[in-house]
Amino acid sequence: MLTTQFLLLGAVLFCIGVYGVLARKNAVMVLMSIELILNSVNINLLAFSVRHDSVDGNTFALYVIAIAAAEVGVGLAMVLLIYRNRRTIALDDLSEMKG
Repeated sequence: MLTTQFLLLGAVLFCIGVYGVLARKNAVMVLMSIELILNSVNINLLAFSVRHDSVDGNTFALYVIAIAAAEVGVGLAMVLLIYRNRRTIALDDLSEMKG
């Protein structure tokens, strides 16, 4: 496939992820949208890596995958703690948590 097709796929996934972060009120859906954004970045990194015959994009993609795994662990732990205290994971109810 052409590099432009991969870049177009990455751009579409990125836009869907940004829309999910901005429009969703559920914390789990926001975390899933962030994962979608990170995966679109991985697609772009791998497309440019193949285009330039380099392994740098593959290396950076592995770092992004590791960061995404850590983000999921920390994010879900926070969502579980918020649900345990508030009995909801709606992001609108979290605006009351000012310090």
